[in-house]
Amino acid sequence: MQRLLLWAIRRYRTTGGGQRWFGIDCNFEPTCSAYTYTAISRFGARKGVSMGWQRIRRCSQRDSFCKCIEPVPEAEHVKSTTG
Repeated sequence: MQRLLLWAIRRYRTTGGGQRWFGIDCNFEPTCSAYTYTAISRFGARKGVSMGWQRIRRCSQRDSFCKCIEPVPEAEHVKSTTG
């Protein structure tokens, strides 16, 4: 599952990403797709997708003038989403 998700994100990014598919520029740095890719690589499919989805949900403006710098946390700094 992890390999499939990473392939899908790579494909999304090489075909234009959010700019092409949704007509928007990501408000975060790294972009949401790059963040999710790294999170999946670092924490596995379940946790990585959860982290990526939470990041996307925090995006409240269509396009922002200043980017929010928010790297993927290191393993020991991640809170559990299971409770």
